[in-house]
Amino acid sequence: MSIEKDYVLGTHDAEIQRLGLQHRVWRPHASRLWKRAGFTPGQCLADVGCGPGYASMDLAEIVGPTGRVISIDRSRRFLDALEATARAKNLTQIETHELDLDQAALPDVRLDGAWVRWVFSFVTQPESLLRRIAERLRPGGVIALHEYVDYRAWRFSPRSAPFEAFVLEVMASWRANGGEPDIGLELPRWLDSLGFEFLVLRPITEVAHPGDFLWQWPRAFIGTGIQRLVDLGRMDPAHARAVQQDFDALEHTPGAFQLTPTVLELVARKR
Repeated sequence: MSIEKDYVLGTHDAEIQRLGLQHRVWRPHASRLWKRAGFTPGQCLADVGCGPGYASMDLAEIVGPTGRVISIDRSRRFLDALEATARAKNLTQIETHELDLDQAALPDVRLDGAWVRWVFSFVTQPESLLRRIAERLRPGGVIALHEYVDYRAWRFSPRSAPFEAFVLEVMASWRANGGEPDIGLELPRWLDSLGFEFLVLRPITEVAHPGDFLWQWPRAFIGTGIQRLVDLGRMDPAHARAVQQDFDALEHTPGAFQLTPTVLELVARKR
């Protein structure tokens, strides 16, 4: 089986579908944060690390036909999916850019705001990327983001040793590719040094029970994440089966729940 090299989690069809589910689950959090950030019609907003563009679609609805959404990603496959959806919905305000967030200069536009979700965790030069975003924001412009701050908080009750080992291996796979799953610990300090003031800074940890809509987000990740680690040679099939068996059992265990990885929610304004 060939392994996609552009993302540690892949860009295959199953991953595109999982990202769609992830966005639907997290849309209420994102929408609330965008409101706090002041995103509104007529603005120019960047969706940095846009993936297949689920957030870009929502942002395009916010800015309307008089605004612009600058959607940036290094995966041509993801951008193809975004462009096809934008054409189908006649969202001409979306402008896509294929570039490497670790190295390339960002499009030369003056931004009113930038949205970044689970991107700084994966790039190898997160502080540089943050600085490049800040340079494109106008004075008074805002950055809104969701990034992990404590990925190991993802736990089952009752606890599962195979699952907790899986979480550690997921983190190790990101670090092996130059990322940092707990990058949220660094971002506020970097923003402060760049002269930003904080409008929102808080952690998000959810409790999910079997059958909850929220439950479907980690459920989908486990399904694709296990296979991804096996394909990469980072997990043996026996461990993969143990994780899946424990998760399947959890869904039928009275009183079972899981804590989601802790996410840092942040809005900061450029002075």
